Formats: sequence, C-alpha cells, structure tokens
Amino acid sequence: MEYLTIIGGVFVAWLILVTLFAPAIPYHVQETVDPRSDHFIQTLEATCNTSVDRHNHIEIFTNGPRFYPAMLDAIRHAEETINLECYIFRKGEVAGQFVEALCERARAGVQVKIVLDALGSIGAFRAFAPRLRAAGARVGKYRGISWHSLSRLNSRTHRELLVVDSRVAFVGGAGVADWWAAPYDGKPMWRDMMARIEGPVVSNVQGVIAENWLACSGEILTSAKTYHPYRTAGSSPAFAIKSSPSDRATLSRVLFQLLVESATSRVQISTPYFLPDKAFRRAFVDTARRGVDVRIIVPGPLTDQRWVRLASRRNYGALLKAGVRIFEYGGMTHVKALLVDDLWSVIGTTNVDNRSFEHNDEVNVAVRDETVTARLTADFESDLESSREITLKAWTHRPVWEKLVGTFAWILERQQ
Repeated sequence: MEYLTIIGGVFVAWLILVTLFAPAIPYHVQETVDPRSDHFIQTLEATCNTSVDRHNHIEIFTNGPRFYPAMLDAIRHAEETINLECYIFRKGEVAGQFVEALCERARAGVQVKIVLDALGSIGAFRAFAPRLRAAGARVGKYRGISWHSLSRLNSRTHRELLVVDSRVAFVGGAGVADWWAAPYDGKPMWRDMMARIEGPVVSNVQGVIAENWLACSGEILTSAKTYHPYRTAGSSPAFAIKSSPSDRATLSRVLFQLLVESATSRVQISTPYFLPDKAFRRAFVDTARRGVDVRIIVPGPLTDQRWVRLASRRNYGALLKAGVRIFEYGGMTHVKALLVDDLWSVIGTTNVDNRSFEHNDEVNVAVRDETVTARLTADFESDLESSREITLKAWTHRPVWEKLVGTFAWILERQQ
C-alpha cells in the first residue's frame, strides 16, 4: 500500500511539473518573408497545412448587440444543417434565445449538431441538453472529466463557431453568454467581434467543427448536406487554420509568429490575455526595433482575470523600452485580432498566451484583404480612444504590491 501511495504521489508531482513548468518552444522565423509576396502565401499554406480560398465575402460585426441577432437570424433561416461549437455557453437570456431557435429548427427537420466544452460550458448540459435532444438536436460534451482523460484535462476546445447550411460561418471570440449582450453584474458589456463568412472557406470551417464532433460522438460527417460544393461569394482571399495541441507545437503559434516577425510597417493586436513567452516577446521587441509600429490593446482593471493581468504587466518593461505601445481598454475587451501591414487580418479564438498556443483547440481565419483589414483597423482605432496608454515611466512606478504579486504570478505564464 505504501508503494502505491508513493507511486501516486510521484505521478501527481510529475503531472504538476509538466503542466506548470514545461519549457517553452523557442519559436523563431528562419528568414523574414514579405507579407505581400506570393511566397508568403505559399509559406503559410505549407507550414499551416491549409490552402488559400480566394472568393469569400467577410462581414465584421462589432459587439454582441450586432453579432447575436445576425447569428440567430442565420439559425432561424437554416434549411438543412446547423453546426455549433462553443467553449462558453452559459445560462441566461442569450442562451435561451439560442436554445429556442435551435430547438425550433431541429423540430422542423434541420440536422442540428452542437459541441460544448465540458468546463467552459459547465452547467449547460444539465440546463439545456435534455430540451435540445427532445427537439431532435444532437449534443456532444467535449472532454468531460473521466479517469482515462485526466492527462488531457487541461486541453479544451476554445473554439466559438457556427456554420449554417454549409453556406455561412460565424468565427470570432464570443461564446453564448449575457455579458456579451449588455452590462452584466454591474460591469460594462464585454467588447468583442464576430465575422460572418460566406464562400469556399466555409467548408473548411465546417471541417474544423467536424473534428471535435468526431471526438464527442465517434461519427465521421460525410453527408452532402454537411459539405456543399464550393460557392464563390466575394473577392477576399482567406485561409481557415485549425490548431490542436501536438507535442506543444501548434499552427496558431506558427501563424502569429510568422506574421509578427515578417511585418514591415504595422502590427496591431487586440487580445484579452497577453502573456507571450520569451521567444514571442523577443519577436515583438525585434519587430519594433526594426521600426515597425507595434500596438497592443489589452483589458484594463475591469478584466475578468485579474491575476493574469498582473502576470502580463510584469513583462511590459522590455516591450515598452523597444518601442512597443501597450494600451489598456476601459472595460473588458475580449477581441482577438491580429492586423499586419494594413493587408493581413487574423480573426478567430486565439489569445496571445500559452493556453491558446499549446493547450487549446483553436481556429483562425487569416484574410489577405485591405478592405477587411481597414474595417478592423477602424474598430481598433475606436478602441484606442477608449484606452489608456501604458508608458515606461508609469510602468516603472507601478505600486509595490503589484510588483510583489507579479513576482509570484509568473507561474500563470505557462498556463494561461
């Protein structure tokens, strides 16, 4: 019995060490590539296992009062299939509207399939799954807690996706919860964004959802209703890039690292959680020192993760000295966007932190379109007006208690 106790203790200690202290991969780009070149597209296609689809239409919806009605309208007009994957699906008014719309379509004969993360959407199954299933929808729980999956408990699906009739997809950072729709619990509404996409890339987004539907149900989706022939809808070249943990190296990190290190004029990032590892911090520093205008918007004191903010602020010094400009938004911003050289936009679920880059299933759509980037830049500049810039002087003179707490908060860097 003593041997079993020792073995169990060693296993737990090993799991904690691996989970919290595994060294980061020292990512770097072999040589920079001009983001406007065909070679850059070829490099992305090869390294990210994707291909460019050139005839897409992309519309940006700023904040929940705009994107939730658009998503619900698409669901209510579904004729064949609805596929939804959420990290966050929480009880409330918005969730009630989604469940009602999904149930109505399921009763009408539409094939409704839903993947919900077991932790991010905790409580949703008990609240909604029986009603959805009674209406004819199928609901899968992604990685519930069980003895055989404990080693993967830290890896979640962080994807927020909706695909309707294999014709329209919604991709972005927002799940289904009331705090994206209105002020919540005495705090301002969360700032966020979703993109409505039509065109060939929708089929690739559908394939991303199919991956975790397979993990939940064992079913390989093959129906002609699920995968329609490619339809042209616009003129925006775009890639769908899925990212899942594989020996800690993920395609989302490759995408972000390549774009940041290759930028020639401007990098703009909005992220709710900014905890780049040492290699990525070096990439930001080197890019800024080359004269590239690097600006980053993160949440201010109203963040939903105060400890993460403290851990993040701990590393501002080297970035600010190199010329990186960091702005703290006046409320909680959950926007996840990377804009490079007024040409490239990355829209999706990836945060600039280790959790997104190493642990979570993520999805991004990279768009090579000056019009789409200009639309997102307008939102970025509007957010700057509601933000406070962090100067090196102010950071150096931050409160002593914050410096002390930040010293211990570093442990979150490999987890968040």
